Amino acid sequence: MTFSDNYRTEKDTLGNIQVPKDAYYGAQTQRAVENFQISGKRLPRSFIRAQGIIKASAAKVNMDLEILPSSIGKAIIQAAEEVIEGKWDDQFVIDVYQAGAGTSQNMNANEVIANRATELWTAKQNHKRIHPNDHVNNHQSTNDTFHSAMQIAAIETIVHKLLPSLKELHSELDRKATEFMPIVKSGRTHLHDAVPMRLGQEFEGYSSTIHSMIQQVEQSADKLYEIGLGGTAIGTKVNTHPDYAKRVLEEVKKRTHLPFRSPENIFEFMQNTGAPIRVMTTLKELSIHLIKITSDLRLLASGPRTGLAEITLPSVQPGSTIMPGKVNPAILEMTHMVCCQVIGFEAAIAHAGTASQLEINVMMPMIAYTLLESLDIMYNAISTLTIKCISGIQGNEEICKKWMESSLALVTALSPIMGYDQASQIGKEADDQNVTIREILQQKGLLTPEIEKVLNPKALI
Repeated sequence: MTFSDNYRTEKDTLGNIQVPKDAYYGAQTQRAVENFQISGKRLPRSFIRAQGIIKASAAKVNMDLEILPSSIGKAIIQAAEEVIEGKWDDQFVIDVYQAGAGTSQNMNANEVIANRATELWTAKQNHKRIHPNDHVNNHQSTNDTFHSAMQIAAIETIVHKLLPSLKELHSELDRKATEFMPIVKSGRTHLHDAVPMRLGQEFEGYSSTIHSMIQQVEQSADKLYEIGLGGTAIGTKVNTHPDYAKRVLEEVKKRTHLPFRSPENIFEFMQNTGAPIRVMTTLKELSIHLIKITSDLRLLASGPRTGLAEITLPSVQPGSTIMPGKVNPAILEMTHMVCCQVIGFEAAIAHAGTASQLEINVMMPMIAYTLLESLDIMYNAISTLTIKCISGIQGNEEICKKWMESSLALVTALSPIMGYDQASQIGKEADDQNVTIREILQQKGLLTPEIEKVLNPKALI
C-alpha cells in the first residue's frame, strides 16, 4: 500500500483504486461505494453485529482446527468483537442497494476486520498482513454468511425487542380490560348501534388478539434459527473442514445464547429466503390487527364534544397549528403509519422472494434491510404505543351510559317477549321521534315490570 495526503492506493483483481487514508475498509468496499450511490441507506447495527459474531466464531473454530495460527486468529477475534460492540459502525459504508447476494457487504466486514486485526497484530511486532479473504473469510462464502447474518440479526431483534414489546402491550391491554369491566356501553356493528357490552370486554378482545399474535410471531420466527454456516457457495461445503459447520454453529450459539440449528436441508437454505418471508407475513397480519385496534381507539376517543368520547387518550402534543387547544390521537396515527409501511415492506419481500433462482436468491441485501427495518419500526411503534397511549387511557363511564341508554339496539331485548315485528316497530318509532325505547314503551303503556327487567342493559351482557 502506498499513501498520499488523503488517500492510499490499494490493489485488487481489477487493478489499483484510491481508498480514504484512514479507512479500515479496502479496495472492494471502495469500489462498491463508488458503484452504488443509490439511497444513502445502510444495513443496520443489528446486521453488522451479526456479521461480527460470524467472523469471530469462524476465527475461533479455524484456530481450534489449526487452520489459522493462534496469533492471527486472536487478532481477528478481537477485531470482530469490536465490530460486535459497534466500535467500527462508521466503516460499514455500502448502500443497501448493492451487488446481488451481499458480496460487497461481506467484503466490507472482511476488510474492516482484517485491517483492524493487522493493526492489532502489527502492534506485537509482526509485519505480515492479515488477509480479508484468506484469513477473515476462511471457510466462508458470502452466500452462507450473509444469509445467516440476516437471520441472526432478525431473531435477536425478535427475541430481545419485538416479543417483549408485544408482551408489554398485551399486559397493558389486559390491565385496561380489567379496569374497564364495570363500564357498560353500547356495542356497535357496521358503525351502528348494537346490543350493550362492557368497555372491558372490548379491550379484552384487543388483548386476546395481541396474545394470539405473540404466539404466531414465536412460531413463524422459529425457522430463523436454521442457519447454514459452512454451506459456503451453494451448500456443498466446498473448501471447508469436515468439522467446521458443526463447530461454528456451536460458537454462534455461545455468543448469542440462542438455539440456532443446522437446516434440515442445506440446499433449501441456500436457495430460498423462506424464513424472512414467513416472518414478514406474520408482521403483516400483526399490522392489520394493530390498525384495527388503533382505528377503534381513535373512534372511541373521537370528540371530545362532537364524537363518541367513550374513552380519553393521554395528551402528548398540540394537534393543530390553527385551532388552539386541539389535541389529536398522535400516537395512534403514528402506529397506523408504521403498520402501513410494514404491509408495504411485506409485499416487497414477497416479490424479492420470487428472485430465488437455482442455488441462491440475489436479492438478500434488500430482503435483509427490509426485514430488519420492519422489525425495528414495529418494535419502536409498539413500545411507544404502550407507554404513551394505552397505559394512560381512561374510560368515560357517564358518556358510555348516555350512548347506551340512547341505543335503539335495546329493542333486541323485546323480541323474545313481543316478537320481532312488534319490537322492530317500536324501534322505528323511537328513531322517528328521536326518543328512547323506554319512552316509546311508556307512551304505549307497555313498560311492564318484566320489560323493565329485560331492558336493564346488564341483562343483555
